[in-house]
Amino acid sequence: MWDFSRFGDAPAVKDEFGSIVTYEGLCKEKEAIYEKIGGRCLVFSLCRNTIGSVVGYASFIEKRVVPVLLSAALERELLDNLLSIYKPSFIWVPEDMEEDFKDFENVYSFMDYVLLKTNYDESYPLNDELCLLLTTSGSTGSPKFVRQSYSNVLANAKSIAEYLKLDSSEKPITTLPMNYTYGLSIINSHFLVGAELMVTDKGLMQKDFWTFFKSEGATSFGGVPYTYEMLDKLRFTRMDLPSLRYMTQAGGKLIVELHGKFADYAEKNGKKFIIMYGQCEATARMGYLPAEYAVSKCGSMGIAIPGGTFHLIDTDGKNITTPRVTGELVYEGPNVTLGYAEKGEDLALGDERGGILQTGDMAEFDEEGFYYIVGRKKRFLKVYGNRVNLDEVERMIKGHFEGIGVACGGIDDHMYIFVTDESLKDEVKSFVAMKTGLNQVAFNPVVIDEIPKNDSGKVLYSALEKYYKK
Repeated sequence: MWDFSRFGDAPAVKDEFGSIVTYEGLCKEKEAIYEKIGGRCLVFSLCRNTIGSVVGYASFIEKRVVPVLLSAALERELLDNLLSIYKPSFIWVPEDMEEDFKDFENVYSFMDYVLLKTNYDESYPLNDELCLLLTTSGSTGSPKFVRQSYSNVLANAKSIAEYLKLDSSEKPITTLPMNYTYGLSIINSHFLVGAELMVTDKGLMQKDFWTFFKSEGATSFGGVPYTYEMLDKLRFTRMDLPSLRYMTQAGGKLIVELHGKFADYAEKNGKKFIIMYGQCEATARMGYLPAEYAVSKCGSMGIAIPGGTFHLIDTDGKNITTPRVTGELVYEGPNVTLGYAEKGEDLALGDERGGILQTGDMAEFDEEGFYYIVGRKKRFLKVYGNRVNLDEVERMIKGHFEGIGVACGGIDDHMYIFVTDESLKDEVKSFVAMKTGLNQVAFNPVVIDEIPKNDSGKVLYSALEKYYKK
């Protein structure tokens, strides 16, 4: 996949405690791990943002062992269910979790991780092209995985490296889980060019994160909308970060006000702010907004990545060729994944998509061919006969009420607006009614302690359904 031998003793992964593994070290470690595994098979990898976790992942991919990437924080009951369904031959886990798997045999250890041989009496055939399995965002405990091929992963990594103009001098710092498609794409694309990955499990709100960032001269980071909301609260634009070259954003549409604020900061400080668009079903990235358009095309997610194409279709499946007309976004490219797996037998399946993905996102394009996401196909409600875009309502609220936590959901004729500030409940209701021109009776504000999110920062709308009065 990456040909690590090209980069010799250059640092590949470094953590905040000063530990380093070079590219030469990766070459040695992949052989040592594979010697214990003995052949192509399925392995569950319980991920943290640490050197051991990253080295294990890289070793599996290089030696054609198929990893299932899961959060190490996944609830044990959910993990046990997945283990019983897929029956992996090995699991790669943090050493402090080894005691949780007393029935499995420790056959190898490296830094903070151990390789445990499982005791399942059967295994499932693996398609030759199957590279890895990832959960779709929001389904961390579900048996449904996205099947990504070797050509998917390599094509997407090359495309990302091309449009970001990556080289070996880059030092990205981890801000996202590596078992999340966006976080993983940062690892894949930077390994391709021999860059140094800075790994930490510290969050943006922790002082140690910024100490590591500054002391090692991090050059980039990525974030979902929630990341940038937190950075805004931290008054990020006032920080002195001379080593920072660029910031990327994906994982959902950023509200226009924040897009504009970070784009303006980047332009005035000689840095780049790059909006990106993607889904796990397309390996990671499908679109990006070149940095030079970050200000002039504020609100846009950009154009298709190198090697890919976009088009829109209407409700009849016909192509939309007129600017400013909303339709479902369709992507074509070599990074469109093989399909899903929901049980062990599915691991033998081949390509079920043929390089075409109907994204489920509703979008428009402007006269210059730049695309704008307007919402999810299923994130709409009918309110008194009017079609209301829930994502757009959320963005309007966030744009008007600074720092508010909000999520919108509901059933037809009854929109629920979840907020985290009791004092703003009635004001938010009046604001939405005014903006939509609909009767306030349709809106039900609900105050909750916090908006539920998954480990990649996306809102868990399913967790809010218990509040609906059906």
